[in-house]
Amino acid sequence: ELGQTLERMAQTLRDQVPSSGSGKRGWIPPGTHPDPRPPDEADVVVVGGGVVGWSVAYWLKVLEGRRRRHGMKVLVVERDPMYSRASTVLSAGGIRQQFSLRENIQMSRFSASFLRDINEHLGVPNEPPIDIQFQPSGYLFLASPQNAAALEATVQLQRDEGAQVTLLSPTQLKTKFPWINTEDVAVASYGLEDEGWFDPWTLLNAFRRKATSLGVQSCSGEVRAFVTSANYMMPPAPPSARIKYVHVYMPDSLEYQPVACAIVVNAAGAWAGKLLEADGLPRTLCQPPLPIQPRKRYVFTWHCPNGPGLSCPFLVDTSGAYFRRDGFAGNYLGGMSPPEVSLWGPLRSFSPLFFIRQLQSILFQEEEPDTSDLSVDHDYFQEQIWPRLARRVPAFESLRVGGSWAGYYDYNSFDQNGVLGPHPRLENLFLAAGFSGHGLQHAPAAGRAVAELVIKGRYETLDLRRLGWDRLVDGEPLEEHSVV
Repeated sequence: ELGQTLERMAQTLRDQVPSSGSGKRGWIPPGTHPDPRPPDEADVVVVGGGVVGWSVAYWLKVLEGRRRRHGMKVLVVERDPMYSRASTVLSAGGIRQQFSLRENIQMSRFSASFLRDINEHLGVPNEPPIDIQFQPSGYLFLASPQNAAALEATVQLQRDEGAQVTLLSPTQLKTKFPWINTEDVAVASYGLEDEGWFDPWTLLNAFRRKATSLGVQSCSGEVRAFVTSANYMMPPAPPSARIKYVHVYMPDSLEYQPVACAIVVNAAGAWAGKLLEADGLPRTLCQPPLPIQPRKRYVFTWHCPNGPGLSCPFLVDTSGAYFRRDGFAGNYLGGMSPPEVSLWGPLRSFSPLFFIRQLQSILFQEEEPDTSDLSVDHDYFQEQIWPRLARRVPAFESLRVGGSWAGYYDYNSFDQNGVLGPHPRLENLFLAAGFSGHGLQHAPAAGRAVAELVIKGRYETLDLRRLGWDRLVDGEPLEEHSVV
């Protein structure tokens, strides 16, 4: 009798679940393709299912309008569905207004407003409210005497854009944060609002869940090849081409599914440059190469019972080392990017861009960690980070190291800024990558910007034209001096 009762209950549940209209398959969750293979066609294929890719997909459906919500077929392709190597979920989760480039400040302000009202944007009916566990705390940038004037000029730009940032003298700094050693600090900048940190996974999942509810499809696989209109033409090579198909290779298989598409968005993060070297793309149309490559960065956690308290900011030292509070009870996390000392600046003025990019990579090779895996060099903390932090925060002279992990920056070796917008020669390819460590916090703004270009043909919310491909072709970098 118990078995019959359970069977009747199961049948009742099956009857109440909406039918997908696909015969015996039954109900299929929104966005989940009934077959493990990708669909045969999509209007837009977004390559990369990190937070930037899902933001693009979400905004495409939002800007499409209610009457056409189910008209545009958007497919997100992610090769790491468990996100075990994803930059998004392995980041420190910070958001700040303190950048030196106007566009980055504007994107941060947009994203801060978006996150403040996240449930209005990404809330799904009959689902629990979204809590990204935002911890409001300003970033604190310390400047040496050599860099003081540059920091003061940057703060003025931030204020002009509406950011609430204050300058602190060494005396004011010591008064506000008594635990800081102010030796060699000439001035500091401190964010007063819209700065702090949050849970990256929650934001990624919120974008994915909302986009899926709007009809976005997704699949697991890797885009390794393309078919373009140039493949059907006789030599000489045309000046431009359109992508006709993307080839999505199935996980752990040599089998692939060609997906016909009208638009492709390269949101492949650290592998965005490699994607443009895929089979089927004419090499002459992909010059200059996209200078985005993976750079491995470590994050370490430690415990120090006598360290800074609840008022602890996200501190960025003059040396480049950084740390922030990690919860309560004397727990912290931090890291540091390898120093970049090279001939890049002097050589740029008279050398071809491609030659410079290759030379730059060679010059940095000894400083950069091996990117073939996500193993952690624990000596890096002991030898490089800890001495710098202990000098700045004497309490850190006695700490106990906890965990650690590594993640990838989608590093733009040209100018450490994102590349947004259409490719100059592949007519239906759009880029959204190369944010060099600030992709998570700029994802809401970058996703909307690319969606506006795809649907409306122009930027409307923020003018991000300077972040386009033209600066790579012209060899004119947009320097961002506040890369952490």
